[in-house]
Amino acid sequence: MPERTLIEIASRTAYWLGWHRHFGPASGHDNKLSKPQERYVLTTFACGSNMGPAEAARHIEGITAHEISLAKNRHITLAKLNKAITDVVNAFAQLDVVKAWGDGSSVGTDGTQVDTYIDNLLAETSIRYGGFGGIAYHYVSDNYIALFSRFVPCGAWEAIYIIEGLLANASEVQPKTVHADTQGQSFPVFTLAHLFGFDLMPRIRNWKGLTFFQHADQVAYRHIDSLFCGEGGNRNVIDWDLVEKMWPDLMRVAISIREGRLNSVTLLRRLGSHSRKNEIYRAFREVGRSVRTVALLRFLADPALRRRITAVTNKVEGFNGFSAWLRFGNDGVIADNDPAEQEKMIKFNSLLANCVIFHTALDMTDVLRQLLAEGWQPEQGKDITAADIAQLSPYLTAHISRFGLYATDVLRLRPDDFDPDLFQRDCLGVDQRRVVDRL
Repeated sequence: MPERTLIEIASRTAYWLGWHRHFGPASGHDNKLSKPQERYVLTTFACGSNMGPAEAARHIEGITAHEISLAKNRHITLAKLNKAITDVVNAFAQLDVVKAWGDGSSVGTDGTQVDTYIDNLLAETSIRYGGFGGIAYHYVSDNYIALFSRFVPCGAWEAIYIIEGLLANASEVQPKTVHADTQGQSFPVFTLAHLFGFDLMPRIRNWKGLTFFQHADQVAYRHIDSLFCGEGGNRNVIDWDLVEKMWPDLMRVAISIREGRLNSVTLLRRLGSHSRKNEIYRAFREVGRSVRTVALLRFLADPALRRRITAVTNKVEGFNGFSAWLRFGNDGVIADNDPAEQEKMIKFNSLLANCVIFHTALDMTDVLRQLLAEGWQPEQGKDITAADIAQLSPYLTAHISRFGLYATDVLRLRPDDFDPDLFQRDCLGVDQRRVVDRL
């Protein structure tokens, strides 16, 4: 793998994909910057690495802290960052090598604790993560790319944010299966995911504390009947009469969220355990009981599903570590007390991480082409299969230089166009084409 710097990677991906074109003044007029691509690339590097404008200006020649701050505060918003991230995700999905990692049909969600200053609105002590600050919550596709990210308080139940990020994802990668850790399971969340057509399959633990519900009281099962018996021998049965009565209200809630009239996070916060006398909550709970029972039975019966859930959730954990590795500035502490700016720093970090992932996948493609050109073919006992490629990961760090002299001459380079195809068929012989077809 060729050695790369973060500024070089950001510059090359901006030239290829043009993700920086979404940045500009709030007025919508053309910006007055002499070299907008270079300014936006350096701003993305400074904020994505968490160095900040002042520290980045000390290490980069030709730009001041004021120029970085101006671009960050006046030219780049959360909505524009989401559009830039979407561009990188769409381009990444077109690469051949990515197809060996996943088809984008499933996504994993998880958070990781990020340090902040103590005296700000979102900072809390996290009992789960053992730190003080907030949570960077990521939605990572099964092919390793981050589809969406946001910043949430430590005291929040992470499951309430699952649906919001899935609906906000505007990329061409639209997963239908959602995997999460145990924090991702609650009855209202299962219901809302079902109403929007998402298959929520979280990683399950603490089985002794979970309750199974059956659809009718008079039904008995030969091998698993004990799962549906509660305390005192009473059977746990879904109240379908309540579901039928409240079904129009459930659909109104779903449509309101889809049309942007109601925020899913606000709804799920209200549908907490204190809402047991609320009929809307009870209806959400009954539907969630039925959906989660099916999910639990599938989890018990399908070992391949359990392995798939573990694999996807591990990719999210890998992205958390990879993004934290890129967020090396200021000792990893977000040095801003404004909640909007804190979320902007998380999205800057996700944009930089996605650019690195995209570029690493391209470098891997070049290496695989070289191996094939050197004669790595099944006919010679040297196999390169899709299973081999699936073992690779774009979260490599050994070839990336984070520190040292930040040269800006790479900003003016114009690299050749990238080729998304893994193998260049025009350069292959007949036997080699047969190998490629099998891959």
